[in-house]
Amino acid sequence: MNNRSPLLVGCAAGFSGDRTDAAAPVVREMIARGLPAVLIFETLAERTLALAQLARDADPDAGYEPLLPELLAPVLADCLAHGVRIVSNFGAANPHGAARRIQQLADELGLRRPRIAVVGGDDLGDLRHRAMLHEVLGEAMPAVPVVSANAYIGARAIAEALEAGAEIVVAGRVADPSLVLGPAMAHHGWSWDDWDRLARATMAGHLLECGAQVTGGYFADPGYKDVPGLANVGYPIAEIDADGHCTLTKPRGTGGRLDERTVKEQLLYEVHDPAAYLTPDVVADLTQARVVPLGPDCVRLEGVTGHPRPATLKVNVCFETGWLAEGEISYAGARAEARARLAADVLAERLRGLGPLRVDLIGVCSVLADDAGHLLASTPPGEARDVRLRVALQHTDAAAARRLAHEVNALYCCGPAGGGGVRTSVRRRLGTVSCLVDREAVATQFELLA
Repeated sequence: MNNRSPLLVGCAAGFSGDRTDAAAPVVREMIARGLPAVLIFETLAERTLALAQLARDADPDAGYEPLLPELLAPVLADCLAHGVRIVSNFGAANPHGAARRIQQLADELGLRRPRIAVVGGDDLGDLRHRAMLHEVLGEAMPAVPVVSANAYIGARAIAEALEAGAEIVVAGRVADPSLVLGPAMAHHGWSWDDWDRLARATMAGHLLECGAQVTGGYFADPGYKDVPGLANVGYPIAEIDADGHCTLTKPRGTGGRLDERTVKEQLLYEVHDPAAYLTPDVVADLTQARVVPLGPDCVRLEGVTGHPRPATLKVNVCFETGWLAEGEISYAGARAEARARLAADVLAERLRGLGPLRVDLIGVCSVLADDAGHLLASTPPGEARDVRLRVALQHTDAAAARRLAHEVNALYCCGPAGGGGVRTSVRRRLGTVSCLVDREAVATQFELLA
């Protein structure tokens, strides 16, 4: 193990579509602290990559994070000037396309072209892997067209790319915590079977991966869990030491909250078994974890241990399931709820035979309702004076789905009195099935671009 200074890793995005002004305060703070630093952007959710693949099918140059230029433009110059490396999964379905766009962005900004590495191996959507997916999925293998199939790969290719001199690493489907573990491995030089250190750095990545969630964003609940300055919430920075322990902070002068409670919530977020949190790189054990406050907006995580990595990797297979049509219309004033319910009845009759119609009365019965409408039917009509009717239909045929949009729009003149503010949409619907494949069947690598 190399005896090196701590590594700073800052997160500037927790999902595709996150704020584009989050990175600048994080980069400024890391530069001011004078330690080796890496900036990560985590921009893939479960179906994001499938949507990106659809975009690439329509345009071979597309398929990466749509906001990539907006995310990088405010910080690319500072990162290159101060040696802050960038690691992200914003390559999505087209990592090479993302790399080319970054080169183009550097040209547009009058900067030198950075050394970019592209990580590959996660894409299992081609015909070479179809038999393997059939074998592991069995009857669950979709009979409809597969849009994408991607394995959650680990940190090794990221670490190797950074060790080879990459200033920016662009990946597709990488496990979220691996975006942090890769830089930590490259910096500290740990062994790939140093399970405790791998687990600790992995959990640092787990705390960072959702961006502002750990600094109060998803924590805020007025009067119960108050968070100051939420409109200017600061994104997190982890200082990872030679033993893998991390200390979390956020940029000075930003809003939000970082303390024991916010860290504990994020630590357990999406963790099925705290004794065995499975990742491609290590199995982390959180049962002895300690969250130690060190000062204002400064918390240290200790006590995480690790076990050998799983023999398998998770694969998401996304497939087409038809079309989703939605329509909304508002009713207000006296008897608004009765008029909204009548409009729903009209639509149900007009669309009978197309399939189950989801009906929500926003403001009366929606979030807690059910697709079959049992709760709405059992909720006695009330006197709500501000109601928005929302109806939705899933169908395999786009023309049938568009009928819903037409019928909602027709309520302007054909429906109950006083309807307004119609909004409709018809878009493709995706389904997802997951499986495990032998890790030896997934060959990961990186390519350092000239």
